[in-house]
Amino acid sequence: MAPTVYTIDAVSTGTGRDGRVRTTDGQLAFDMALPKAMGGSGEGVNPEQLFAAGYAVCFHSAMLAVNRGRGHDLTQSAVRARVAISSDGQGGYELAVDLLVVLPGLENEQATDLAQAAHAICPYSKATRGNISVTVGATGSMSAAMDAVPLLHY
Repeated sequence: MAPTVYTIDAVSTGTGRDGRVRTTDGQLAFDMALPKAMGGSGEGVNPEQLFAAGYAVCFHSAMLAVNRGRGHDLTQSAVRARVAISSDGQGGYELAVDLLVVLPGLENEQATDLAQAAHAICPYSKATRGNISVTVGATGSMSAAMDAVPLLHY
């Protein structure tokens, strides 16, 4: 096993999804709340939001790393990670992720190739591979990306 390059601890207190979470370095601290769609108040952060944010950032970084050897202009690139939680049919829950990679200026084939290469090296993709459903879509078309823009640019 390769040497560890970074470790962070997060601590959950209170009542789990309606409690509080913080990282031990003090950089993140959130009140947690069950989403309204799951019967909660929705007045806090939920684990699915944190997972979606982390996956989007990690995947985007992996894509930029893959691109270093390819030289495409990715200054307008964006990655949307949509995380869904659903019943697993056995009294529990399971996650699914839909990634949309938007690469304006690239042909769809180039965008798809870059997204698949990123999926092969992204640590989140490696961690979820074989465990949950993850789909990866990519587009280089601005018109196709317009549906994602409200989600990608705030």
